[in-house]
Amino acid sequence: MQDVQIIDRIRRKFRALAPLLDERARRHWAAAEAAELAWGGVTAVAAATGLSRATIAAGLRELRNPDSDAVPVGQVRRPGGGRKLAEEADPGLSAALDVLIDPTTRGDPESPLRWTCKSTRRLAAELSRQGHPVSASTVAALLRGLGYSLQANRKTREGAAHPDRDAQFGYINDQTRRLQRRGQPVVSVDTKKKELLGDFKNAGREWQPPGQPEEVRVHDFQDPALGKAIPYGVYDLANNQGWVSVGVHRDTARFAARTIHRWWADLGSERFPRARQLLITADGGGSNSCRSRLWKVALQELADEVGLRLRVCHFPPGTSKWNKIEHRLFSFITQNWRGKPLLSRQAVVELIASTTTRAGLLVRAALDTTPYETGIKVSDEEMAKLRLTRADFHGEWNYSITPRRKYT
Repeated sequence: MQDVQIIDRIRRKFRALAPLLDERARRHWAAAEAAELAWGGVTAVAAATGLSRATIAAGLRELRNPDSDAVPVGQVRRPGGGRKLAEEADPGLSAALDVLIDPTTRGDPESPLRWTCKSTRRLAAELSRQGHPVSASTVAALLRGLGYSLQANRKTREGAAHPDRDAQFGYINDQTRRLQRRGQPVVSVDTKKKELLGDFKNAGREWQPPGQPEEVRVHDFQDPALGKAIPYGVYDLANNQGWVSVGVHRDTARFAARTIHRWWADLGSERFPRARQLLITADGGGSNSCRSRLWKVALQELADEVGLRLRVCHFPPGTSKWNKIEHRLFSFITQNWRGKPLLSRQAVVELIASTTTRAGLLVRAALDTTPYETGIKVSDEEMAKLRLTRADFHGEWNYSITPRRKYT
């Protein structure tokens, strides 16, 4: 019982002093405690502090004969003391690790870890197999010493830039300003990411009572009964207003044109009663692709219905993030429904329509349950009937479509 009390007393003292002591001072303090206890002191102090018996014995020798302490003033170990660095004990270790971590640029494209997750555990196992026995923690220390750190992917590459990319940006800017000065509408259009409907995890966090997060499914397998939501948006640059149709079947050119028509009927015609033209800025791919014949046919049908000359400008390849709708409408919709499972079609519509900003963004949304046909082929004869005029500058990106009948 007395031995237990002694050990507890030493343990309390050690815990209080340990943060203030370096390695040398800890050794000497432990030795002093062991010397005071005499017989059994080394064992008791080792049990209380976790220091090894060899360390305490070394401290005792240094206390009995101060001249034997070969540690210079200001250091905690004698020169050369302590465990050797792994790269000193194995000079080829760092080079072998460097080849494993970056096989493509270090000259070993056949590295066994080229196509696997290069965790410190796997790196240590492969190094040991190659004759460099090492632990995962040592590998982590070596990687930091080589300048490596844990990093995620970063989206920076857009592919090869088109030589006329900047010129196209300037063209779109000029066309936008020219029409806006005349009081004509300019819109940005695009399809937002398709969303699974049901109790699926939605990125982001939402305030909930402590320990009561909303429970959702573990696996994101589409629910056949609910399907997906396909939001296609139209953003009015001048009035900071958006319209979003939530489709449930396919994202096609006619779905895109139908959404523009619904925006015009619900918002555009009221905002621009004297409009004669409509400028549409869009990405170069997707349902509103600059290469899609059906997109141009659908726009001709739209022009015939609303009586507007439609002018279209596509963004160059790889520049979709510059489309205004992405950061003036879609980004705020994503923020508004963060952390909320999109349980139904109506929930998607309500969440989109309730999106607002301090800058006064107004959004309207509606469900579109029309089953749009896919795989429609447009013949050369149909294309010849369009009143399509290509611009002199990149006519594949910039063109206009005029109604086939006059409106008064």
